[in-house]
Amino acid sequence: MNTLRKIESIKNGELSAAENIENRLEVIKKKDDEINSFVETNPEAMEKAKEIDRRIEKGEEVGSLAGLGIGIKSNINTQGLRATCASKTLENYISTHDAVVVKRIREEDGIILGMNNMDEFACGSSGETSAFGPTKNPAAEGRIPGGSSSGAGAAVAAGMCDLALGTDTGGSIRNPASHCGVVGLKPTYGLVPRQGLIDLAMSCDQIGPISPDVYGAALLLEVIAGRNPNESAMFDVESVEYLDKLRGKLEDVKIGISPKFRELTDSDIMKPIDESVNMLRDLGAEIVEVDLPNLEKGMPTYYLIVSVEFFSATRKFDGRKYGHKIEKVCGDEVLRRIIRGRHISRKEFKGRYYKRALQVRTLIKKELAEALEQADVLVGPTVPKLPHKIGEDLTPSEMYAYDYLTVPANLGGLCAGVYPVGKVDDIPVGFQVQGPSLDEVSVLNVMKALEEIK
Repeated sequence: MNTLRKIESIKNGELSAAENIENRLEVIKKKDDEINSFVETNPEAMEKAKEIDRRIEKGEEVGSLAGLGIGIKSNINTQGLRATCASKTLENYISTHDAVVVKRIREEDGIILGMNNMDEFACGSSGETSAFGPTKNPAAEGRIPGGSSSGAGAAVAAGMCDLALGTDTGGSIRNPASHCGVVGLKPTYGLVPRQGLIDLAMSCDQIGPISPDVYGAALLLEVIAGRNPNESAMFDVESVEYLDKLRGKLEDVKIGISPKFRELTDSDIMKPIDESVNMLRDLGAEIVEVDLPNLEKGMPTYYLIVSVEFFSATRKFDGRKYGHKIEKVCGDEVLRRIIRGRHISRKEFKGRYYKRALQVRTLIKKELAEALEQADVLVGPTVPKLPHKIGEDLTPSEMYAYDYLTVPANLGGLCAGVYPVGKVDDIPVGFQVQGPSLDEVSVLNVMKALEEIK
């Protein structure tokens, strides 16, 4: 049952909210010992569902998410539940408040099912760095689900929750969406409030939806997007009615694709991508080639910036107020980023690394803006290679390579979404659509067009 049909069924009484939540919890009980997508489930979920049913029976108005079960990535504060960041550092930290996005979900009667597993402190692209064990990919047995929003992507793919919130700093929503065969959306930086998020890199982090379909992604984005008066780094956008603008029509739409995408991507992955581009052309879109000569510089630039910002963000985890001192209990990848960030931000290296990285970031942003003057959206693969087998030994550089095609959107301030368009060796492949700042509507409509013909 798709998201729209489920919402209609709950509101008209065909399916009770309690039945839906009971079904989700049953799937979690049946599958999650193996998949490991939840760190913790919400003991109050069923009672909230029954309350919604009582209101519906009385004819009272309910919110747009009424009765839907929603997973929350474990770096987003959710009152009464543990915001562990999948770490030993915060393994017993219980949130004292709701992040703004969680508060908005509750206001629309979404039901929090629990806290999803993730790469530790969002440091990772595989879901393997969690202190609570790796998440497995329900759509590709034995393979990683992608990260760092690994649990959110896997939970949606396995039917454990109707929708989920992830975070995307350099591809952490889009990467698992691609590997798990679901829809993911990274909104424009500054469109969705970050208050209540335990950040990885403040200049790149963005909270966004993961969904089994495009409607669900648009719906959840509509709920969480909009200005928060307590945050300065936000656009002055009160709300956008994304669902009303979800058309899936592509006449007069220019779609750009860069040869760089093909150069950086395994040829097998490009086959379903090329087929999808041809489908978009058949639907009336004009396909244009765009030049992104410095695309591959995005990945090293990103990791320099993220390491400095992550080092700064983790100084509060000194063992005095929040759990354990991070350097004493963290995993290898977290420690690697802390050490790198500490090193390159030293006074004697002023201007050598971080400042240079910011200059390259400006260059990449300029190139993306120029490409989007020639096209309405940019399309191509999401990740350049198939997910590896869990436990396979990869070097840090090999792991970081998953991010080549996703980090430019974060560096350039774009919005970007992923729609599943096929499989290679029985492993899902996601089609990435990137749009200009605040043009989520165009991104959603291209994905909707693909959904209607797939």
